[in-house]
Amino acid sequence: MKPAAVNVVFQSESFRDHEQVVFVRDKATGLRAIIAIHDSTLGPAMGGTRMWPYETEAAALRDALRLSHGMTYKSAMAGLDLGGGKAVIIGDARKDKTPELLTAYASYVDRLCGHFITGEDVGMTVADMDLMAKVTPHIRGTSSGHVGDPSPHTALGVFRGIEAAVRHKLGRNGLGGLKVCIQGLGNVGMALAELLHAAGAVLVVADIREGAVEQARERFGATSIAADVAHTAEVDVFAPCALGGGLNGRTIPEMRASIVAGSANNQLESEGDGELLRARQILYAPDYVINAGGVISIVHDTDGFSFEAMRGDVVRIGETLSEIFERASREGVATSIIADRMAEERLASA
Repeated sequence: MKPAAVNVVFQSESFRDHEQVVFVRDKATGLRAIIAIHDSTLGPAMGGTRMWPYETEAAALRDALRLSHGMTYKSAMAGLDLGGGKAVIIGDARKDKTPELLTAYASYVDRLCGHFITGEDVGMTVADMDLMAKVTPHIRGTSSGHVGDPSPHTALGVFRGIEAAVRHKLGRNGLGGLKVCIQGLGNVGMALAELLHAAGAVLVVADIREGAVEQARERFGATSIAADVAHTAEVDVFAPCALGGGLNGRTIPEMRASIVAGSANNQLESEGDGELLRARQILYAPDYVINAGGVISIVHDTDGFSFEAMRGDVVRIGETLSEIFERASREGVATSIIADRMAEERLASA
């Protein structure tokens, strides 16, 4: 990393009193990565590792800072004794990811001595976690564990969150006939589509990969919409399950859904966008609450693993969201603000 990238950390609009930001460079493998630890009040920082071809190092830093901050609040709202962290590797996972690069990265994770625990995120796989686990014990979500790929558990949490949002906003107990647009058909988005289809929902799907869209058409009878205009779909629920920043001053005025509830991280481009959604009477399920199923499953992946206990904690995401919705209605503020307050209350009590 260039010295200038380090110098702007404290001045970054995404900096939130982070405890530690580590810039990683390995010349032999071409590794460039950023590990951001936001807060360890509740325990060691937990967060996935993402590999993405960021256009600039500044964009990578912004993502790491925002995602790690969200992980602190995610763990707090899920009742986990974990802090928040996140790592990003700069590069195209389809072309630049090599065993040597992953091994080098894992060695840097190991140097943090358990202060940062990581797992799978965008651009990474369970096989990658298996490889890195040979270098450091601070890896979660491997094939040798009880959980493996956490994506189905993330999808289940989002599904339960959609149910809670539909009850609160639309006064409906079932999802039969409900129209849902899923933007992003990765591991979580496709698993969510399967759950919604089984519940009788009518699906509209979007993805930049035509193969994924075609699969959803064949499996679920879905119709499709271009990914860049998916937010304009005339549906009951818009479920963003791709990258973050999609809810902003440009897209929110164009939305026709009554509810936003999806798995993507950092869905709001800015803090004020939560209030913009409320002003349009669109119910927003705060992203770090509804998408916590994956990290919950990984935390449960211990020697005393109980599938029933893990599933119970994931399903309770719906109850937590109901509490947020009701409190936001009483206090007349955005659900994103209420979620932040509740997370901060737990952090303060610790």
